[in-house]
Amino acid sequence: MQSLKSFVESQRFERAIIILIIINAITLGMETSPALMDAIGPVLLTIDRLILAVFVVELMIKFAVYRLDFFKSPWRIFDLIIVSIALIPAAGPFSVLRALRILRVLRLISAVPSMRRVVGGLLTALPGLGSIVLLLMLVFYVFSVMATKLFGGEFPQWFGSIAASAYSLFQIMTLESWSMGIVRPVMDAFPWAWAFFIPFIAATTFTVLNLFIGVVVSAMQAEHDAQAADERSSLHDEQTLILEEVRALRAEVRAMRAADATAPGNASKA
Repeated sequence: MQSLKSFVESQRFERAIIILIIINAITLGMETSPALMDAIGPVLLTIDRLILAVFVVELMIKFAVYRLDFFKSPWRIFDLIIVSIALIPAAGPFSVLRALRILRVLRLISAVPSMRRVVGGLLTALPGLGSIVLLLMLVFYVFSVMATKLFGGEFPQWFGSIAASAYSLFQIMTLESWSMGIVRPVMDAFPWAWAFFIPFIAATTFTVLNLFIGVVVSAMQAEHDAQAADERSSLHDEQTLILEEVRALRAEVRAMRAADATAPGNASKA
């Protein structure tokens, strides 16, 4: 079992799984082409089934190796869910699940360590992002109510209700056709409207959204520092173990030399 565990955790095995995931992503993309399906459709479906069978065997091997510890790793649970979705019969009411087979490509996240670190950093940033989302929602609500009262009568298609105002303000926040599409027409009727929209853009696009970036970067840096600390700790433990083994060898050598020096033959020669 230990040899099987070493095989599953080896880099060669991980690289093989990554290659299969990439091949599966390509074949699933090719299945969206009617011309390719007419030409080599059966081949693509056969490749898809074979790769899925390999994924199932991989999970079975990991079940046998880790047993209940299998569920202690969120990435192994993630792989189990993705593969289980692919095993659901895509017929009848479940035909929509055929489109979910592409989710197998997401296994690259669990297979590539650098991607796992990125996702780990994003998950670490969620609490901070939640506070920023609440702040953004508060700002949107305030400005939506104001926009509805100020511009709703003249521009009901954009600001006729709080929901319409929130959607229009979201478009403005993303800077997508905000000037010529919305703001300038509003300014034709309300020349002072710039005093409303510029503070909104400054408060959202240039401030709150940059807070998102700051929190994510901070979380990614913390994740990187934690990994670097673990690597330094692991290296220090290995160095300590090597030094202890060297000291033990030196002690054994000294003991052997002392025993040779006090042996009867050596004593008589002396």
